[in-house]
Amino acid sequence: MKTIMGKVRQSMSSENIRILAIETSCDETAAAVVENGRKALSNVIASQIEIHRLYGGVVPELASRNHMEKMNQVITQALKDAHMTLADMDAVGVTYGPGLVGALLVGVAEAKAISYACGLPLVGVHHIEGHVSANYLEHPDLEPPFLCLIVSGGHTNLVIVEDYGRFRILGSTRDDAAGEAFDKVARAIGLRYPGGPEIDKLAREGNSQAISFPRARIEDAPYDFSFSGVKSSVLNYINQQKMQGLEIPRADLAASFQHSVVTALIERAMLAAEEFHIDRVALAGGVAANQGLRAAMGKACEKRNLKLYYPSPIYCTDNAAMIGVAAYYEYKKGVRHGWDLNAVPNLKLESV
Repeated sequence: MKTIMGKVRQSMSSENIRILAIETSCDETAAAVVENGRKALSNVIASQIEIHRLYGGVVPELASRNHMEKMNQVITQALKDAHMTLADMDAVGVTYGPGLVGALLVGVAEAKAISYACGLPLVGVHHIEGHVSANYLEHPDLEPPFLCLIVSGGHTNLVIVEDYGRFRILGSTRDDAAGEAFDKVARAIGLRYPGGPEIDKLAREGNSQAISFPRARIEDAPYDFSFSGVKSSVLNYINQQKMQGLEIPRADLAASFQHSVVTALIERAMLAAEEFHIDRVALAGGVAANQGLRAAMGKACEKRNLKLYYPSPIYCTDNAAMIGVAAYYEYKKGVRHGWDLNAVPNLKLESV
C-alpha cells in the first residue's frame, strides 16, 4: 500500500481540524466527526449483533451487505449530530485493515468517493491503531510514551506506544486471541453471541478459584500470549463432566476461565512495565470493556503505583471515533493516501 504526500487542504474551520471517520472492519457500521484528535463531536454506530446472533458469529457476506445498506445513513447522522456538513471537514479517515475484506471494502469505497467528490485528503487507518487511540478521547493527560495492552476478538498485543501511531511490539498471541477464546468458551457453555460480555457477566456469579485452568508461558518469548491451551482445557472439562453425567457449573467455569485469561494478560503487562520502567498503562480493544480485566488490572497497577487508562465501553468496541483520532495524528504527520487505497484484511501492526 503506497502512501503519498499531498497538499494539505486549507481548513474551513479556522484552527480546528475536523475528521470525518468511517469504520466497517467487522460487524459495526460506524461514522464519527472528531475534532483535533481529542473530541468526538459525534459517534454513530449501527450494530449488526442481532443479525449475526442467529448464526452464533459474524457471517461475512451478511456483514458486507448490511454495511452497504447502513453506510450513507450512518454518515448522514454523524454529520447531523455534529451540526456540520461535509464542507466543514478537513479530511476523511477510514479503516483499511485488518478485518473482513468485504466489510472493509465498503468503508474504503465510501471514503474514497467522499474524498474525491469533496476534495478532501484521504487518510487510511490501521484498525488496531484506532483501538489504542480511543484512549485519547477521554484522557487529555495521556500522551506517548506508555504501555498498552490491546485485547480484542482478533488481536492480543502488548506494545509500547512510543509516539502517535508509532509502536514497539513486545508480544503478540501465538494462536487464539483472548476475545476469540472468550467467544468459543461462551458458545461451548450455551451463552449467546457475542460471548465476551456474557462470560464477564456470568463470571461475577461464580468462584474464580473453583476450577484450575492452565496459563501458557512461552519460552524465550516472555511477552507473547497463547490461549488455545486454556480454551482446550475448558472444552475437555466440559466433555468430562458430560461423560460422567455431572452438571456443568457454568458460573464457576466462566469465573475460573476468565481468571486464567486475565491473569495471563496482567502478568505480562506488569512484567513489561517493570522491565521498561513505564509508569503509565492503557487498555484497548473490545475485551478492554471486560469488568474483570479492568478491576484486576486496576489492583495490579495500584499495587505498583502505575497509572491506568482505559476507554469507556462505547469506545472499546469497534467505533469510528477512535478511527478519527488515529486519522487526525496521521493527518498531522502529513500522511495522505491515493486512489489506490485498498482493503488489507491481514494488515500487520508495524513495530519500530
